[in-house]
Amino acid sequence: MENKKFTILLVDDEPDIIDFLSYNLKKEGFKVVTANNGAEALKITKQISPNLILLDVMMPKMDGIETCQMIREDISIKQPIIAFLTSRSEDYSQIAGFEAGADDYITKPIRPRLLVSKVISLLRRISSSPLEEKIMSTNSVKIDRERFLIHVKGEEISLPKKEFELLELLVSKPGKVYNREQIMSLIWGNDTIVGERTIDVHIRKLREKLGDAYIRTIKGVGYTFQDV
Repeated sequence: MENKKFTILLVDDEPDIIDFLSYNLKKEGFKVVTANNGAEALKITKQISPNLILLDVMMPKMDGIETCQMIREDISIKQPIIAFLTSRSEDYSQIAGFEAGADDYITKPIRPRLLVSKVISLLRRISSSPLEEKIMSTNSVKIDRERFLIHVKGEEISLPKKEFELLELLVSKPGKVYNREQIMSLIWGNDTIVGERTIDVHIRKLREKLGDAYIRTIKGVGYTFQDV
């Protein structure tokens, strides 16, 4: 993976953290852009379309949760990977972040080697999908991987990255039941530590947007997509 191809937006209101992260990421060849608050981050994201945003949770003007939610809801934005930077480890904080559309969490204080490893792992997801077709469709659902859009019975729906990837996985093999371990490994990666409710949150969000009929829960096993 050529690091120089990727642009990372760092968003934090603490200059020391910005300087520390910028130094270590630039040293690895990444292009780094910075913002001091959520409002500035939203503006920059629209201008430069970063591949990855490292977003602090607690900030003035607009916190990380709100910023993430606004990015995910803006269909004009080419959706980046978003990882929260936080010193807060409470379950409710992680759940709120994933509901807003976050892909991952990185906990402060951050060790340089771990930071770089995590960033490379996150960026690898951009080109690691096993599905090569730009358009994938069933009788009622069409997935446009190039434009990052979903069409359900002709209605266009924009999804956050993780919801998109989860639906893409399920639709790739209608009727196949994916257990929670498979979903966690294929969508979040083996090196990602997330709360137990992460999959449940994303399934619930998908059902709210697509309708309840498409994703079935196989009790005690996992989830499957059914074309209706």
